[in-house]
Amino acid sequence: MAGRLDGKVAIITGGSRGQGEAEARLFAAEGARVVVADVLEEQGQAVAASIGSTAIFERLDVSAEEDWARVVGATVDRFGSLTTLINNAGIVAFSAFEETSLEEYMRVINVNQIGTFLGMRSSIAALSEAGGGSIVNVASVEGLRGSNGLVSYGSSKWAIRGLTKIGSVELARRGIRVNTLLPGSVATPMAAPPPGATVDSKAMVADRPIQRAGTPLELAQAALFLAADESSYVSGAELVVDGAWTAGALIRGMPGHPG
Repeated sequence: MAGRLDGKVAIITGGSRGQGEAEARLFAAEGARVVVADVLEEQGQAVAASIGSTAIFERLDVSAEEDWARVVGATVDRFGSLTTLINNAGIVAFSAFEETSLEEYMRVINVNQIGTFLGMRSSIAALSEAGGGSIVNVASVEGLRGSNGLVSYGSSKWAIRGLTKIGSVELARRGIRVNTLLPGSVATPMAAPPPGATVDSKAMVADRPIQRAGTPLELAQAALFLAADESSYVSGAELVVDGAWTAGALIRGMPGHPG
């Protein structure tokens, strides 16, 4: 039985764990050849080895231009082309606006925003040579609103939405689609509250329509759709996968509240 990604070759950044790992495993299961790209070498090598001969690991600091050139080149050398880029790598920092240093702000921007820009720019030639392809930029629902304590992270995710819109316009005639995936809460290590935070995880989701965090696999399945040919007319779009979190809240005491 044919896989949904047969013939595809994907670079997945942040592929060593969490959502990126789930994407790497799912894409390979659907027929893609996969490059697990990350700075977490031991974990990334283990993920690629467990997938088998259709996956390789490449060390990638997404904020480094020279790393991107090497990884794209290694992908084409090993698998013959590049058709898919999943800009998944990201970091988060928690601090109040007035307490955020420029150094800390730029640390997040360099990975999340600059890393996405460099990934897109570095992949254009190879994607074009393959006859086109798909870029999926992973943002966040924090790119749709403002949340306290997330000035650097939220800024970077808003910027990713802009990169996607511009890329989808400029690259369409080269056969390259660019879309944004916006997760809500996802059960990964990065989603853990900061040390010392007095956050009740059950209370956080109590008034959300779907009262739980998403799983890495659920997000990977959304990325799969955007990478597959079945989304061939989808570009410049924003796919929110958040259990209706940003759609609205359940109001206690009003009709329709389950409590």
